[in-house]
Amino acid sequence: MNANLYTLFESHFPSGAEQPLLVIPNGPVIHYDDIQAMSARLAHALVAIGCRPGDRVAVQTDKHWQVLALYLACLRAGLIYLPLNTAYQRGELGYFFADAEPRVIVCSPENLGLVATLARGATVLTLDAHGGELADRAASCPATFETVVSRPDDLAALVYTSGTTGRSKGAMLTHRNIASNALALVEAWGFTRGDVLLHALPIYHVHGLFVAIHCVLLSASRMLWLPRFDAREIAGLLPRATVMMGVPTFYSRLLSEPAFSRESCRTIRLFVSGSAPLLPETFDAFHKRTGMTILERYGMSETGMCTSNPLLGARVAGTVGRPLPGVEVRVVAEDGALCPPGNIGIVQMRGPNVFAGYWRMPEKTREEFTHDGFLKSGDLGEWVPDGPGKGYLRLVGRAKDLIITGGLNVYPKEIEERIDSMEGVIESAVIGLPDPDFGERVTAVVVGHSGHALSEAGIIAALKREIASFKVPKSVHFVDELPRNAMGKVLKSALREQFSSA
Repeated sequence: MNANLYTLFESHFPSGAEQPLLVIPNGPVIHYDDIQAMSARLAHALVAIGCRPGDRVAVQTDKHWQVLALYLACLRAGLIYLPLNTAYQRGELGYFFADAEPRVIVCSPENLGLVATLARGATVLTLDAHGGELADRAASCPATFETVVSRPDDLAALVYTSGTTGRSKGAMLTHRNIASNALALVEAWGFTRGDVLLHALPIYHVHGLFVAIHCVLLSASRMLWLPRFDAREIAGLLPRATVMMGVPTFYSRLLSEPAFSRESCRTIRLFVSGSAPLLPETFDAFHKRTGMTILERYGMSETGMCTSNPLLGARVAGTVGRPLPGVEVRVVAEDGALCPPGNIGIVQMRGPNVFAGYWRMPEKTREEFTHDGFLKSGDLGEWVPDGPGKGYLRLVGRAKDLIITGGLNVYPKEIEERIDSMEGVIESAVIGLPDPDFGERVTAVVVGHSGHALSEAGIIAALKREIASFKVPKSVHFVDELPRNAMGKVLKSALREQFSSA
């Protein structure tokens, strides 16, 4: 039996050739037979260049439908797909190319000069919405291709972690890893052929490339395909969709869009949020505006999705639900003992979705797994002990973001939630900064609404009435916005660097 991920997708494709896969507003409609033919031609072109199963194909291009065909082509040819953020610059690209040693690098025409200087012997080809050298090579190739036979543990993709601290690591994802997670999500979220997914996410990231697209391919449904997120455009397109996936920033921006209303959501059965924590205030405001509750889930580049709030049942703000079928999740103390509900510990997970390890980093891989095969996520969490979300996982931050002040542990999430609930506050981030007496001092960085008289003294005084004094920030800084990566995660490392000398 062929474990190649493309074979799984193809087995779910609709029998009718006219079934749309991608509907591009103000652009073409791409059908399932179009994507099959284009991916076959691209697979032939890659093989003709000299690619063999196991070779890496690095891709840094803008979002257009041909990139989806390229991803599928790599699967069909047994190649390892390596998506790269379009924001990466010379130093970052140089590192990735040196580490992964791709056989082929595909880039946008405007970046050809830069990429060519960093290619280290790789063949560099261009591809964009209008064509490019790779498309030219593929044009005369056959529209059919015999998919390479892959084993379950053969690599399908290499996804580099964000690298906000230390060296970026390449997460090796197998055909089994990705397939098991995709099948679990289709079931958990009830995808059917009648669904229309509004896709405005980037496709160099697990969320947009795997989570969103795979749910569509495995349900023979379709996507409204947008190059980027624009709140006004999204509000106008929602009545044509049934599902939307986004990062929290998408939802906060929709709430600031006058055209977004309950009527806009009349056809939507499911809103999904992930890649960064969704503020409870956003969750509540969204429900008030639309009558709908956002479904929050949790995962990592190394695992795909691990937990999800339920499709049917209570979705609880500030939680990421229960483990998906086939996935084990546990919360453990520093000594490895299981934490009872309400106790904070390290989140660990095990299952067929968990990656094969870090590319060419065997020692790091061994460090990240327990003796019984659980991945150490680096996230801090707890099981909700009671109420509607009993048994749901609640995340409280990254272990590396844990603040130890005067020998006492401070979990930033607890303080951030209290600050975020204050009148006039949009959001906050709590970090630890070096302190000669306490080791670290608790520091808050706050974004406020214009016109509100927020002050350091006022925030500190309010917190002193609610939490232990050692948790109260020693200082509060005000900024116009918090620094974020492309998927909306707050870059606390940047904040620590910015305010370490303040």
